[in-house]
Amino acid sequence: MKSWVLLSVFLLISVYASAQGCSDAGFCTMGAMKPDQPYNKKIAVKLRSMEVSFYRGTTTLTPIIYVATADMNFSLNRKTTFQIKIPFQYVEGRLANTSSLSDLSLCVTRNVYSSDKFDLNWSVGGKIPSNRSDFFTSDGNALPMYYQTSLGTWDIISGISLINRHWLIATGIQIPLNQNNNQFDWHDWDKNNPNPDPDELNYVMKYPNSKYLRRGTDVMLRVERNFRLSRFNFSVGLLPIYRITADRITPDPKTRLGERTSYDLKGNEAIGLAMSWITTAGYSFNVRSGIKLLVGHKIVQRAYSPDGLTRELVTSFTYIYRF
Repeated sequence: MKSWVLLSVFLLISVYASAQGCSDAGFCTMGAMKPDQPYNKKIAVKLRSMEVSFYRGTTTLTPIIYVATADMNFSLNRKTTFQIKIPFQYVEGRLANTSSLSDLSLCVTRNVYSSDKFDLNWSVGGKIPSNRSDFFTSDGNALPMYYQTSLGTWDIISGISLINRHWLIATGIQIPLNQNNNQFDWHDWDKNNPNPDPDELNYVMKYPNSKYLRRGTDVMLRVERNFRLSRFNFSVGLLPIYRITADRITPDPKTRLGERTSYDLKGNEAIGLAMSWITTAGYSFNVRSGIKLLVGHKIVQRAYSPDGLTRELVTSFTYIYRF
């Protein structure tokens, strides 16, 4: 009975909590970079787990993003685990509603050093696009990246973490390998309509152009303080993510070579720091199962985000089962 009461409390918190969230492209929840990782030298760790999470996030404009994710971890041996994340995303906004399977994440994590005081883990993996990020409205207008369920790129991800009973320190990098196939350019919005709606056009112009977008490279650092009790655990931390290269508009691959041009979006405004503080709270029903709530608040935000990853309000509720 006590467990069900606690579960109900967590669900209520996840509905009503509000914050600005981590606006990353996925790597801050992969492998060694994940928040609130378990650490207990006295109990045999279950190296296989299944996490089901539910996420709601509002953007800086009207789209609201809902994501349900299955996060599965399998032990390859005593020191190596394999992670796969399968998300389904639904976007609801003024311009359209979109939904589909989102980008798949694959990651291998290796414990490279372990002692009585701390563990050192290293991860390498990648993200696989589920589509070409080229959804259109029913009227044939290309949608901004805010409405896309995929980033449309193949990404390489790697990171390393140090974890002990009280602290988690992790760093990682995410490198996109290609441009996407997004077609949004507000100059082309409703171009075949002789009498376009001026209010709608004014709203559409608030979205950054992202036609054939090539995202820049991100690096992250997670510093987290954990408070672990017998069944409850809490954590607070900082998550700075720095875009070290600018997002770029790249030419249509079908354009003749001599006519191809590319340019940085908004110059240096498209690079720089985005930083959040992150708080988690978890409860373990037993050694096999538990629940977790994650909330983040944006401290610093990049002024220009053509990839549509900016969030205003984020909550995530997760059920964990280990076997």
